[in-house]
Parts: sequence; C-alpha cells; structure tokens
Amino acid sequence: MSTTTPDAEGESGQGSGEGEVTGYGFATQAIRVGQPSESEQAHAEPIYATSSYRFASAAEAAARFSGEQPGNVYSRFTNPTVAAFSQRLAALEGGEACVGTASGMAAVLATTLGLLSAGDHIVASRGLFGATLSLFSNHLTRFGISVSWVDLTDTTAWREAVRPNTRMLFAETPSNPLCEIADIARLAQIAHAADALLVIDNCFCTPALQRPLEHGADLVVHSATKYLDGQGRCLGGAVVGDRQRVGEQIYGFIRSAGPAMSPFNAWVFLKGLETLSLRMAAHSERAQRVAEFLAEHPGVARVYYAGLPHHRGHEVARRQQSGFGGIVSFTVAGGREAAWRVIDATRLCSITANLGDTKTTITHPATTTHGTVSEAQRQAAGIEEGLVRLSIGLEDVDDIIDDLARGLPAAG
Repeated sequence: MSTTTPDAEGESGQGSGEGEVTGYGFATQAIRVGQPSESEQAHAEPIYATSSYRFASAAEAAARFSGEQPGNVYSRFTNPTVAAFSQRLAALEGGEACVGTASGMAAVLATTLGLLSAGDHIVASRGLFGATLSLFSNHLTRFGISVSWVDLTDTTAWREAVRPNTRMLFAETPSNPLCEIADIARLAQIAHAADALLVIDNCFCTPALQRPLEHGADLVVHSATKYLDGQGRCLGGAVVGDRQRVGEQIYGFIRSAGPAMSPFNAWVFLKGLETLSLRMAAHSERAQRVAEFLAEHPGVARVYYAGLPHHRGHEVARRQQSGFGGIVSFTVAGGREAAWRVIDATRLCSITANLGDTKTTITHPATTTHGTVSEAQRQAAGIEEGLVRLSIGLEDVDDIIDDLARGLPAAG
C-alpha cells in the first residue's frame, strides 16, 4: 500500500521532503516547508482537529481507501497538520518521506516491526535509551527478533556481531546519557556490506546539528517530545527515510497498528521546528560553558560532553556534527546517595527525566531513564550510580552554573 504524501498544493498524507520550498537554507525550510493550502489563507498553519473526512461520492471514498487516489481518509494515518509536520521534518533531515508517531518509542516500534520479521537479527549499541533497551530485550525477542549488544564506538565489535540474518544496525548518537559518539559513516559501511539497514536515533542533535542520512544512514528516528518541540509540551515521534521503507512499509504498520500523532501535537511540533536552529545553537553554547565548569570542579569525578577535547568522541563529533548539543552528564564520588544530594540541593534545575526543554533539567539515570533495565545492562552501558544527567536549557548560563555550584558541595 502506498502512502499519500503532501504535494505542492498541500494534500495530506504522512509526509514527503519535496514540494513546497526548494533551494533554501535550513532555517528557511524549518519555517516554510509543509504549509498546507486552505481557503481561509491563514498565515499560521491551522490545526485540522478532525477524525474523518467527507468524500464527494462512494466511488471517491473507495478510491481513497484503496490508495488509488491521493487525499485524506482517516486521521489515524492521514491528517493535514500531521502531514505538514512530516513534510517539514523530512526536508530538514534530507529524506524522501517521514511518518509522525504518537511518541518517540512508537517511532522505534514502528521502525522495527514495520521492517523486520521473526528470525531477523539486530545489532544495537549498549548505550541506548532505557526504554529502547527494554523494548529490544523484553519485547522484540518474544516475536523472534534477536538482538546482539555492542559498544557504540567499537566498530570492530559491530562488524563481528553481524550474522547472516542481520537486517538492522541500530545506534543512538550522541548516546543517552553518556554522550558517546558513533562514526555514522563507518557503521553505514558495515551495515550495507551485510545488506542491512542502519537506523540512527538523532534525538540529541536533531537535523539542526546532525543529518545522519548524509553520512550513509538509511533511517532516522526522533522523539519529537524533546528538542523538536523544545518546551516539553507534547508527546510525539517520527521516522525519516526513503519512500519505500518509510512511505510504504512503516506507514503501512502505523495505518494498521494505530500509534498515530495527534493533530494538535503535530501543530506544536511545527511551531517548534521554526526556532530549532536558533535553539540548538543556544543549547550547545550554554552546555559547553557548563561542561567546562564541571570539568574544573573538584567535586566532579568525570564529565561526559563531546565538546570537551578530552572526550573520546570529540573528533568524530566535530566531523559529523555542526554543534555538540545540550546534554551534559557527570559523575560524583559516593554513588547514588551523593548524586541524589547534588540533585536535591539545586533550586533552579527541574528534577525531571525529560530533556530538550527551554528549562534546564537534572536527573539520576540509574533510577529513572534506565531504572527499568537490569543492573547488568546498566553496568554494561556505563550507567553508574553516581551519574547525573543535565539537559541544559535556555536560562542565563551563569544562573545554571551558580545552581550547580550550590548543589555540588552537597555530594560531600
């Protein structure tokens, strides 16, 4: 079944990277791509809050449902506002097609179940988001999809983990929460030599700082909940790639299984994309300052941020990213108790597991984002009890640093 994708007149499906605005820069596309035409000529994109659509005749309804005629069918899989978001994100990532989903995890689920079958094998990095680790370990395996785990930065391990039935390599770069960096181009070579797909979770960088498809990745997944929104308002996800895999196979899974993005959330993400390049530059600038402060603080044992020259992924990040992002993690001596004291002593930072917000957030990964995975998996991924993750917001950076300076002595 083929997806109906937006064309220059704004017909709505799940999304295409072509049509409305070509030959313009990133910031222009982030503002102008995907604006649907409508009779009221509203300057801002409208929210199409409808579950269904009228048809001119029974024959037209049949043609729409069969896919023979483009156009709206039912908002579980065709909605103009969702299509506008999908078309815009596809353009920003440089992809042919994009599908919006109900959450970032729904995007990961749709990518795996939409493309893989029982008996297939995934090679994945140990340093994935906790929910992705759980999905791969506890759920995909129940459907006959096996997974091998490797160090994100060890390309030899990736190559040696490939089997005859390997169909997908899945990596998150920078990783959550240690900000490890994968060499996307080298992973793409390994994947394609095995006739497998390379999927990159681009949540931390967004296309404003990194475009994995340009480095050889086949698919990009997003939690739109994070930086694409930018203010912690809505849940959503997305998959970007080519028309066949994304526009047909993954879209077909979403049409049947139903993890749909709501029109209201899609509208919020559209507004978020308009300021994405400005926000990511500001997040990166502030995060660099915070990381440098932490690296010099006597109460901090180690800092994880690719913008620091001593970070082992620094040179790779410089090559494939235009900025280092807004996530900084660090460890303190004394384990969980010391980390909790640091977190509880802050006053400005919000204690929450979300990230990508204008507000700086602070969390303890071992008991939150990675709290549902086994202790062995946490240790393998380097998630220590003394680890603290920061998502640096857009407050005055001196205020953020002062708040951390208040909290760090509490570690003892």
